[in-house]
Order: sequence, then structure tokens, then C-alpha cells
Amino acid sequence: MKVSCSVNGQVLVADDVWEGESLLYVLRERFGLYGSKNACEQGECGSCSVYLDGVLVCACLVLGGQVNGREILTVEGLSHRTALHPVQTAFVEAGAVQCGFCTPGLVVAAHDLLRRVPDPTEAQIREALAGNICRCTGYAKIIDAVQLAAGRMSG
Repeated sequence: MKVSCSVNGQVLVADDVWEGESLLYVLRERFGLYGSKNACEQGECGSCSVYLDGVLVCACLVLGGQVNGREILTVEGLSHRTALHPVQTAFVEAGAVQCGFCTPGLVVAAHDLLRRVPDPTEAQIREALAGNICRCTGYAKIIDAVQLAAGRMSG
């Protein structure tokens, strides 16, 4: 099947998409967008979080054929040309990046939270990121990063 969709503002087309291919596979293997990570393939870890028509989803749970004609925003699309998004910058500055495997999904989930709740409490941050698993950190620096980004984005 042929899939045509808008990814990070650019129309991309993939030919011969198998019915069982996930959006994650299409993004990584067909479009060369490696930011979203393939970890659990069960929607449990959040490493593949992207926006689909403005809604946060796990790309591993969405079939590639379901995105025909739809809009996708990945972690790569959050940056503005050569400048990182404030959430991405805050993750680096707060030391919230260790191995980096979970980081793209956490950044997209934090971005989603901050567009809905510009000044979240720690409890709101923890709840918004509950679907994202990090195996390297104790989450403290991740929460610090979200708070740092919130302060910068609202000010």
C-alpha cells in the first residue's frame, strides 16, 4: 500500500507499506527519521512518542497504513531549523539526558504537557510523563528539565 502523510511539515510518501508495519517502522526505516526509538513495541515505554494529528501517540501502536493523509510531528520536528526547542535545550542543560534512548519520547511528552499546561506542578509533570520509562535516571533531572522549559516558555 502507498502511504502519503505530512511529517514535520513535509509531505512524505512510502510505497509498498505492508499492512502490519507500524508508524514507528515507517518513520525510522522508510523516512529515515531515527529520533523516535524502538524499545518495547507494546506502547509501554513511550520511547516512540509522536504527535498524530496533534494527539500524543506511541508510534509502535499505530499502523503505518492508518496515517495516510494525516499529520505527524516527531521529536525532529520540534526544533526550528538549527535551533532546538526550549524543551530540548532544557533537557540538555538540566542533565536529563543520559543514554538518550528514552529522551525523544520524554521530550515529545513534555512538549505535549507544556502546550496544554504552561505552568505544571510537579505532580502534573509526573502524571504526564508516567507513560515514559527511563532506565538510567531517577527522573529528578527530567522533572527539573520540564520545570526549566516551562519557566522559559511562559516568560
